[in-house]
Amino acid sequence: MACILHIETSTNICSVAVSEDGQCIFEQKAEGEKGAGAERLGSMIDEALSFTDNHAIPFDAVSVSCGPGSYTGLRIGVSMAKGLCYGRDLKLISVPTLELMCVPVLLREMIQEDDALLCPMLDARRMEVYAGLYDRSLKTIREVSADVVTEDTYRQYLDERPVYFFGNGAKKCMETINHPNAHFIDNIEPLAKWMQPLAEKRFLMEQFEDVAYFVPFYLKDFVAIKPKPLI
Repeated sequence: MACILHIETSTNICSVAVSEDGQCIFEQKAEGEKGAGAERLGSMIDEALSFTDNHAIPFDAVSVSCGPGSYTGLRIGVSMAKGLCYGRDLKLISVPTLELMCVPVLLREMIQEDDALLCPMLDARRMEVYAGLYDRSLKTIREVSADVVTEDTYRQYLDERPVYFFGNGAKKCMETINHPNAHFIDNIEPLAKWMQPLAEKRFLMEQFEDVAYFVPFYLKDFVAIKPKPLI
């Protein structure tokens, strides 16, 4: 199994974790307004590096949450991850933020119905959220999009089966989404420690990013053609 450094900076909670052999062996997090927690990212990574160096544990890869989320937070997180990959010659793994938010819900067995859908939500602005829909195997049922939430936004899914909404975007939708199949789960945040199973799966499948050209979620639509390297 691999030893992976995980970086998550998509919200006001910035976190760093280290996993080895399927276990989280180090974790730090900081919270601040509008990505301010990312200001502590460097010191938390230094602590993670000191921890692994003291235990003679070599890193194999760096995983980073790739969004959606805070523009500033994602930019800082991805920049730091790419710098570590360049400096230590490590593989880069990207983990979608909404997908990693499903991990604690599944691990804690918060959902009982086999056909239920998971809908992680990140707050955008007003009644807009970033949201995606997944089944219990984390198969994508609907791709991530920016939704203006009304009572009918997810009705086609709610009419068919239970849907569980969670994340900081779900809080403001509780009164708007009024359907017997709508369920809400509190206190689910994207944290680095939840990246472990997703990052390790990608590591084993060798799903690595190109360090030179990788960009977070908010820039993907603008990068259609790879520029030629300067060197």
